Amino acid sequence: MAREGSGPPIEVRRSARRRKTVSAFWEGGTAVVAIPARFSKSEEEHWVRRMVERLEKDAARRSGQRTDTELMAKAAELSARYLAGRAQPATVRWVTNQNSRWGSCTPAERSIRLSHELQEMPQWVIDYVLVHELAHLLVHGHTADFWALVDGYPRSAEAKAFLAGVSFATSRGLTGGTAPA
Repeated sequence: MAREGSGPPIEVRRSARRRKTVSAFWEGGTAVVAIPARFSKSEEEHWVRRMVERLEKDAARRSGQRTDTELMAKAAELSARYLAGRAQPATVRWVTNQNSRWGSCTPAERSIRLSHELQEMPQWVIDYVLVHELAHLLVHGHTADFWALVDGYPRSAEAKAFLAGVSFATSRGLTGGTAPA
């Protein structure tokens, strides 16, 4: 059984030989969760959620990257500091399937997603992208009012230039990784 949606793809493997234990591991980019065949649907959902969270935390800890929980806390801090606490997202998370932009926001769901490519960048650049997406919770388009909110972040011009430089270099094969435009 394979699942897709928010976060990494997940494959659940039921085993008649497995009695009590649950395990999880990465296979390629897929989180594989092995459970006993006798588990109910609700037990499966509970253990899949728990084990995928554990896998993501372990991966983040090993790579020095931030977790979604830390990202949400940072978003709350930035909203309080630069947007008078008015931007209140329901979710803020890292995603690996966002290859054409640094961040995205769905105001109707109050959800913010940041490209995992940002995780290796300086914190002030990540903060800029978060402020940009938080501002979309208050103003939907890229209007003058929107940019006035974003420009309240003191390093916005510097961060825009940094991201433009990364995109330029990447598009010309000057870096090792791929980065969104």
